[in-house]
Amino acid sequence: MKKTILTGLRPTGNLHLGHYFGACKNWLNLQDDYNFYLEIADVQALTDNFNNPEKVRENVYEITKDLLALGIDPNKVNIFIQSQIKEIAELTIFYSNLVTVSRLQRNPTVKTEIAQKKELFGNNGESITYGFLGYPVSQAADITCFEGELVPVGEDQLPLLEQCREIVRKFNSIYGNTLIEPEQLLSNSPRVKGLDGNDKMGKSLGNAIYIIDDEETIKNKIMSAVTDPNKIKKDDKANPEICMVYYYHKLVNNEDNINKVCSECKKGERGCVQCKKELIEAMNNFLKPIQERRKQFEDNKVVEEILDKGTKNAQLKAKETISKVKEAMKINY
Repeated sequence: MKKTILTGLRPTGNLHLGHYFGACKNWLNLQDDYNFYLEIADVQALTDNFNNPEKVRENVYEITKDLLALGIDPNKVNIFIQSQIKEIAELTIFYSNLVTVSRLQRNPTVKTEIAQKKELFGNNGESITYGFLGYPVSQAADITCFEGELVPVGEDQLPLLEQCREIVRKFNSIYGNTLIEPEQLLSNSPRVKGLDGNDKMGKSLGNAIYIIDDEETIKNKIMSAVTDPNKIKKDDKANPEICMVYYYHKLVNNEDNINKVCSECKKGERGCVQCKKELIEAMNNFLKPIQERRKQFEDNKVVEEILDKGTKNAQLKAKETISKVKEAMKINY
């Protein structure tokens, strides 16, 4: 019997190369061998976008199109909308009694994001909402609602999964062995850096290449990418390992070209402009088949049918789980 995997994405914007190489590429390798639930986490997206619901709604469809274009097969993966699974909201309420505020505040992932918000808004955390602080509880509900046995995560997300495991253990210790304690399925894919060398890639930083970017946009972004600051002239020898152009060549180019770029860069046999132009061509060649597939899903009706099918499958499983939980809690009136 196939094990169950639960993973998801918040629909806050289109997918970029960081999403693909950091998560989606791994999911493509998993979709044949597992009972796979992929959540479009619109409720969690509202924790940061509660005053812009139109953006979240639009991105539910946009991000689904991106996933389909990247090769996620709706016949193998249940792609569903979080807000349409009412049982997740019920579980979130139940679990909120099993974790303290101080524990949530100590969660390393939450602490990092709170610090970022304080730096961004400069108001000592007064913008932190109850919903934002409690989203690890919501994530625990996501995972356990579908009896997720495995959760694909990067190392930075392990604290969130551990929070879920703590909630499961607490629930089972009080109400009996009801919930499955999930295990991590660590991805060996590193986080993709931005074109500016930043460890984080995102729209707000303007350093990401999105799978929907057209050729002109890609050209402009790559031409502004950070290179070795010590390379001034074309024939200066340089260190490709600190050059973001070479970094992206390694992501989208073939091995022969990658080796050529590296060798010529070290010997001072290539200029940065030439290198960037070659990357632009390689990037467009890499994205072209993805963008062609995406055109098949431009009609929202097709996407709606896929989401409806996946959501109905998810609803069936969620009803089974909530029935077990309510029985264990003696509230199955």
